[in-house]
Amino acid sequence: MPVSPVFVFEDSWQEKRVNALLPGLPPVSGAPVRIETIAGLGDRRGAAHAGAFLRERRIAFDCTRPEFPRIFVHELFHFVWLRLGNPARRSFEDLVEKEWRAGARGELGWSAEWRKDELTAPDIGLRSRRWREYCCESFCDTAAWLYSGVENHEEFTLSALFRQRRRVWFRKTIAARGLSI
Repeated sequence: MPVSPVFVFEDSWQEKRVNALLPGLPPVSGAPVRIETIAGLGDRRGAAHAGAFLRERRIAFDCTRPEFPRIFVHELFHFVWLRLGNPARRSFEDLVEKEWRAGARGELGWSAEWRKDELTAPDIGLRSRRWREYCCESFCDTAAWLYSGVENHEEFTLSALFRQRRRVWFRKTIAARGLSI
């Protein structure tokens, strides 16, 4: 099984794809994460492209090769979110709260969009679990939009204005510090 400093791969094609993505990402550091393929992945809503198992330090994939870069970056950023720290997480929450209050529609991935569609004003005001899960998924979908190399996708429905604000936030908050996973 091929090994990189941060990732342990089951499949050589995944290793090649990840190695092609890494130069476009801020530097990644942390204990190794296992990258594996598991057919039939699902969650409480049905079939899933992938799942990040943070405590086990592994990511399981059940997606097509063309979708792999976008899904990989999304799942990688679950590890980043975990280690980001409360001030940076709250800063991202503030950003997406301003979008929500401005009536911004759409998102940068389905995992954030369906959660956004189910939010209520009390969720945001109380920082409910539903709100915090949305913020995490929005963060990960934004990272996938920025760093996967996928320029256009049917799930990229957030307007250009709000995309640009997120790009600036990531540049200031994430790119300068690197990715601690």
